Amino acid sequence: MKRKKHTPQQILEKLRTVEADLSQGRTFVEIARKLEVSEQTLHRWRNQYGGMKGPEVARLKELERENARLKKIVAEQAMDLDVLKDLTQKKW
Repeated sequence: MKRKKHTPQQILEKLRTVEADLSQGRTFVEIARKLEVSEQTLHRWRNQYGGMKGPEVARLKELERENARLKKIVAEQAMDLDVLKDLTQKKW
């Protein structure tokens, strides 16, 4: 199965479709096929984005990107510290 990257707005639209289809008695399997995503993806989206509105989802994505950037910076600094420790511990 191909992996696609969905935007937060697309996810919200699909979740609205899921809720409407569930209220009409369709099964999760039918809905997943219709939306061309796996059942697991739908469940994950519902857990992650359920009840959110567009701006909230966009803010969440922005915070996730910022968090990843900050983690990268911390990892780079930890590597720099290790190198400096190695240099200071060696006897020249």
